[in-house]
This record gives sequence, structure tokens and C-alpha cells, in this order.
Amino acid sequence: MSTIPRRLVVAAAAITMLGTTGAAAQAAPVKPKAVPYASVVPAPASATQASSTFTLGSGARIAAGGQAASVGDYLAGVLRPATGFALPVDHSFIARAVDPIQLTVAPNASLGDEGYQLTVNGASVVLTANKPAGLFEGVQTLRQLLPASIDASTKQPGPWTIQGGKISDHPRFGYRGAMLDVARHFFGVDTVKTYIDEIARYKVNTLHLHLSDDQGWRLQINSWPRLATYGGSTEVGGGAGGYYTQAQYKDIVAYAASRYITIIPEIDMPGHTNAALASYAELNCNGVAPPLYTGTDVGFSTLCVSKDVTYKFLDDVIGEIAALTPGPYIHIGGDESQSTTDTDYKTFVGKVQQIVANHGKIAIGWHDISKAALLPSTIGQYWDTTPTNAAVQAAAKKGTHFVLSPANLAYLDMKYTSSTPLGQDWAGLIEAKTAYNWDPGKYLTGVDANVVNGVEGPLWTETIVKLADIQYMAFPRLAELAELGWSQAATHDWNTFKNRLAAQGPRWKAQGVNFYASPQVPWVK
Repeated sequence: MSTIPRRLVVAAAAITMLGTTGAAAQAAPVKPKAVPYASVVPAPASATQASSTFTLGSGARIAAGGQAASVGDYLAGVLRPATGFALPVDHSFIARAVDPIQLTVAPNASLGDEGYQLTVNGASVVLTANKPAGLFEGVQTLRQLLPASIDASTKQPGPWTIQGGKISDHPRFGYRGAMLDVARHFFGVDTVKTYIDEIARYKVNTLHLHLSDDQGWRLQINSWPRLATYGGSTEVGGGAGGYYTQAQYKDIVAYAASRYITIIPEIDMPGHTNAALASYAELNCNGVAPPLYTGTDVGFSTLCVSKDVTYKFLDDVIGEIAALTPGPYIHIGGDESQSTTDTDYKTFVGKVQQIVANHGKIAIGWHDISKAALLPSTIGQYWDTTPTNAAVQAAAKKGTHFVLSPANLAYLDMKYTSSTPLGQDWAGLIEAKTAYNWDPGKYLTGVDANVVNGVEGPLWTETIVKLADIQYMAFPRLAELAELGWSQAATHDWNTFKNRLAAQGPRWKAQGVNFYASPQVPWVK
């Protein structure tokens, strides 16, 4: 789903915390404008602020036993560089007085899998959740309650204070995603891991990797080795390209899982397949392999839908990817298949989604697949620039669920303004306010909110060549989209949000994140 020619196509168409009682915890809340989430993105579901202040001292310990242990280790790891404190983690099951920061997994069905409760008073910080994933999301809020310099990679002077109060939080939508196109330009493992860390800060829980396209195939497939070694040997503009070995891909998957992020691999089909067609002649209807492609056009390639070898190929590829991917989803693409007849396209989608199901996974496809007969489990991803689509409406009425990525609101590769040096503008310009001012639950015409799984911010990389480019196009807009996915609809207000967003600027500077300083945001200096 990307690209320059598409602009023509579109234009034509407590913390209720355990054991925290006392005067500080019972203090009367202040006015809403001063609540502790005044600098937190995404906004918590509810919060009150107390008069007490917690200060993290050099002798502090973190209590995190049982299921909380790994999150406790993570928290200590992210706090140590800037504080210079040892922050030992107590893995016993009983928090002690020497453990002022306490993380606990305890049954609380009202919080779901990702909700948390956080209570801060003068003596302690207590974070509880129903599941470890909820603890991890709570840690992201906790980090934002500390001074921005906590995000520096070298020791800072402090002091490390947190305003007292209580937060109870849970997500609006279960799916909150980012997508990175590694096919147009290839990005190595370290870059992907850095992006994972950056998106995790905003409670994003899926990373969709666009692993194949006309310009490159980016994952080793043992049964079809030329896909990577030949199909992955170039990229847009003719660079060296690259691919992930299966070991590297598994490393990315495991790293993401440690941040409670699910990797969704995408193999785009039946179009956007020139890299595969160039690698194996038999996948072409005429039996002739085309040359590798390094341009940015779309719609010219297609797998040969009538050949049995096509489905043998896809069964092998999907089978290997499914075995490498513990998450429940495999993305089958399906967009801009302009060289595939409508009849062939519908036949193809029907077969491929079943192959995915046969390997124990759920198929996701760009919303174009809605015109085919879909399995009850198959999910569509909406990328159009208008909220009305008859095929999507019909599929939704039959029970198909959707992830929303409207290109004119959620595509992170769209320019902010006409003078933005990177990106494209076929779907329009997306400044900070535009990226925030829409409601995913009410966006699609004639589609009930109960079939909207969440949101995703795709970043196509025709013009993106390095990590700093990724960061510049993603931030602040990915943080905005993350709030639309996590925070309750009642909290959505640009006039208050822009001030919370402004507080992220010093954090991004401390982290070394290259972000766009939108003039619509009153950035904190």
C-alpha cells in the first residue's frame, strides 16, 4: 500500500495500588488541568493527583516477583543510565520496606490484558495489573511521570521526582499498530529494534513488517532460497537491499515480544510481487522472469493465479513464516492488484486465506480483499482516503473486522506540509492536528464500532533511507495515533492533547529521536 502512482488512483476514484493508604493517598484531588497525566501520552482512562511527591533515591530497589519479574528487570534497565543508581530488582513474592517501587500481577478482570493501576505517594510507587502486559504498559506511564531527562543514555543530575496520585487505565482498542515497509528500502535488525523501543513507549502493541514488494524480498525462505538472495538484492534507487535470515527474524520477533509487541509479517500478493517473479520464472504465467525492479510504480505485477505452482509456493512460504511467527496473524497484502482480473483476484484471495488458516494463523489483508468471500476470521485493513466503501460495508455486515489506517489521516509517509523534505502527498498533507482529529470508532460509514479492532500507522519507505528518516515521519504522528487507539474517546480533545504532546519533545531530544517540531504544538523547551 504505498506509493506515488496511487495518488492518481485515489484521485480518480489504583493504579488503586496495593497497600497505599495514608494522608498522601487520601489527599483531595486538584483541578483536572493539574492531574498527573498532564504530560502523559496516551491519556489514561482516569487519574487523580495528590499533594505528595515521591523521590527515587540512590538506594531504591524494585520489587517484582513471579510474573512481574521480567517487567521489573526492564524498568530497572531503562532507569539506570540516567539515574546512575544500581536499582536492584527483588524477585521475591513479598515486597519489603526497602522496595519503594513495587510491581505486582494480581487478578483484576476489570483491567483486561493490558490495563494497570498505579498509585504514587510519598513513600512508594505501586503498580499492579491483571497480566504482565498491563504492567509493561503501566511502566510506560510511570516513565513519563519522571522528568524528561530520565530518558537520557548518560547519568543526569536529577532529582527523580514523581507527583503523587492514582491512575487506573486500560485501552479502548485491542489493536494499536505501526507498520514499517522494509521492502522499498531495507532496514537492519538494530534499526527495527530501535523502532520497537520507540513505539513501545506509546503503548503500541503490534509491528507489521511489510516484508516483500516489487523492489525487494526481505526474509529468507529455505524452500525458495532465491527469494532472498536474488529478490532481496536491491531496493528503490538500486541500492544493495538486504534480507533477514530466519535467525535474525526470530531475534526481532523475540525482542518485540519482550516489549509486548506482536510482529505481523506481510507477504504482499498477488500484486506487488515483482521481486518474487524475478526470482522464479515458474511463478509467471509466461514462464519468463522479469528483471529486478528499483522504481516506485505499482500495479504492474501479479502472481499467476491459474498455476498450481503458485499455491505450492505460497503454502511453502506461509508455512515457513507461520513456524517462525508465534503471533496469530499473517498479512497477505492484496492491494493495488491492477494486473489481476477481478475474477482471478477473488479466487486467489479465497485460496490464500485458507492456506493461512491451514497453518493455524489469521489472515489480514488490505481492505481490497473485501470484494472476495472472506473467512469469518479474516481481517481487513482500511487504507482508503474516504470513509465510505460499499464492499467494506458489506463485509462488515457479514462480521468482518477491520483495522483502520486511512491514508489521509494515518499514513506516516505523507508529508506534514508541502515543504516537508521526505515523504509523499498523494493522500494529502497530514499535519499534527489532522493526524489527531478523527475518531476510529466513528470513522467508517455504515460500519459499527464493534467490528473496528483498532488503528495502525503505516510507514512506506520509497523516500525513507535511514533511522532518522523513520523517526522524523513517525513522530509526533505515531504518538497521536497511539492515543486514538489507547485512550477513551471522551479524552480526545486537541486543545488539551497538544500540551501533553508538547511534553514529549524534551523526551525525544533526550532519547536522540529525530522528530518533526510541528508549529501547531507548543513544544516544551
